[in-house]
Amino acid sequence: MMVLRAHRIADSAIDDNWISVFGQAWPTTGRWPSPLEDIPESARCVLRSDLESPRIARDFARTTLADWELCPLAEDVTVAVSELVTNALRHGLRGALHSAQAWPIQLVLLRHDRRLLAVVTDPGDDVPTRTEPDHFTESGRGLQIVEAVSGTWGWARLASGGKAVWAAFETRS
Repeated sequence: MMVLRAHRIADSAIDDNWISVFGQAWPTTGRWPSPLEDIPESARCVLRSDLESPRIARDFARTTLADWELCPLAEDVTVAVSELVTNALRHGLRGALHSAQAWPIQLVLLRHDRRLLAVVTDPGDDVPTRTEPDHFTESGRGLQIVEAVSGTWGWARLASGGKAVWAAFETRS
């Protein structure tokens, strides 16, 4: 049975640093987009290590984007979210079984005035690497797909362990 907790993060829960929605200190390494001055609207979905998690994450993203009146982004965002959650399940939980129970995979959506950021956290320490796909199997294309549908993507180690992998989408042209 999957336990799913999804909620909107209230503005009062966010301080001056937009990364605070993760309850983490500023990451020590990785590649993050520049923080913007406005306070983002945020939504979070906590997922278990379950085969249904990519579908649940897509549904959560689609519903959140509809609530935020960002439906034109839904197709690209849901594809990226699905790939990021799948990568977290395949690679982010490897060797981190105890951590996965204490710190499950999270999907966080941050909506700024001009940008939407989709972030997936996991307890793994492996650096996400865009690789050439194996043309004989259905694997190895995840980050290439994320790169193709988003404006940019990146990752960062979190101060408490684990990492966050993100994809950014422009909300205005």
